[in-house]
Amino acid sequence: MTLDLSGKAILVTGGTRGIGRAIVEAAAHAGASVAFTYRSSTETADQLVEALGGDEKALAIQADAASGEDAQTAVEAVVAKWGSIDGLVVNAGITRDGLMIRMDAQAWQDVIDTNLTGAFHVTKAAYRPMMKQRAGSIVTISSVVGVMGNAGQANYAASKAGLIGFTKSIARELSGRGVRANVVAPGYIETDMTADLGPAAEALMDQIPLKRLGQPDDIAAAVLFLLSDAAAYVTGHVLHVDGGMAM
Repeated sequence: MTLDLSGKAILVTGGTRGIGRAIVEAAAHAGASVAFTYRSSTETADQLVEALGGDEKALAIQADAASGEDAQTAVEAVVAKWGSIDGLVVNAGITRDGLMIRMDAQAWQDVIDTNLTGAFHVTKAAYRPMMKQRAGSIVTISSVVGVMGNAGQANYAASKAGLIGFTKSIARELSGRGVRANVVAPGYIETDMTADLGPAAEALMDQIPLKRLGQPDDIAAAVLFLLSDAAAYVTGHVLHVDGGMAM
């Protein structure tokens, strides 16, 4: 089965690198018109727009993932450009790691504001147009850490566990309007976020039954399935893409 997103307009938050970029590229390859948010590098964003086929098929939106105003602006830009918002991928996220005994309140708040409150803002912005369309798919990107916990990441784990409860709740709210909401929970994926593991990477392999780090394309494939009509009967689900860690 080919996952076809032709005719769909998709918004991906945090779309210029790592998992987000893989999702953006895969959605465009599947035929979607794709908008993505980015924080800082306009040059990188512009290059990605060109790689996706130019302004007709892609839209870069500079935004702070924690800002409700920026979230509203991003959703409105997608609807204004393509007439609908058919898919939302809540991917933007940060880490501020540290053991609880040394974690200050700002490190906690920064992660919650971006990863969880940011998800609230952009999802709420997409609610009304999706409900009006009586169609749409929302995919939030959680983490195996949100399911299993991880020492030194209490803030990150809390934000990612919160995304699971959040997504299950909105799935119940939106199901009667034809809108689906699901979670993808990645394991350890080979991105710049895991590049500094060093010697810890070898020990990590003992926790992964498939004995390898995942690739951004592994996550993109799962997201594409949930965005597509192939997943029309799937909502409120947590799809673990973690090499077996959470089994």
